[in-house]
Amino acid sequence: MKQWFLLVLQSIKVFLLFMGCTLLFYYGILWVSAEYESYHRYDEPQGKAIKVMSYEYDQVDSSWIDRLMLYYQFGE
Repeated sequence: MKQWFLLVLQSIKVFLLFMGCTLLFYYGILWVSAEYESYHRYDEPQGKAIKVMSYEYDQVDSSWIDRLMLYYQFGE
């Protein structure tokens, strides 16, 4: 009878440890999610930011072979 009681007690300890770690992980994920939810990554940059990429419209009449070669060259 005593061995059965110790087995139940050990099982309860393991279950409580598992539930504690699970809850800690769950609330950690919620905290990280809330942090990145308020992060506005598509806002206009502030300060002395400049545009680094521009499109060249004079190459619009290039052939599809030129475009294919650019694709292979730059891996886009």
